Amino acid sequence: MLIVQDEIFGPVMSLMKFKTIEEAIMRANNTKYGLAAGIVTKNLDIANTVSRSIRAGIVWINCYFIFRSDIPYGGYKHSGFGREYEMQALHQYLQQKSVVTPIYNSLWL
Repeated sequence: MLIVQDEIFGPVMSLMKFKTIEEAIMRANNTKYGLAAGIVTKNLDIANTVSRSIRAGIVWINCYFIFRSDIPYGGYKHSGFGREYEMQALHQYLQQKSVVTPIYNSLWL
């Protein structure tokens, strides 16, 4: 279905039936996007297994669309670049530089 393959922004949720947890994980990862995912379960073991297996930037368990300034937010795959909020966001504005200088008369050379 197109609704589960596209990244749709708005008050929309797609639901699909599945027979096994493995099938649900496979279907969730069978897309080129990975911004967010939501899991609804009473079983914490299932929640932990599925949240580690889904390739998404944020996974909400028994809630959805909760944002805090101390939780990095951003997607995997084709769902954006980098992270917003928290310290991860600062890396988008920084550049790394390597400086190599030989030290003559050193014990290491």
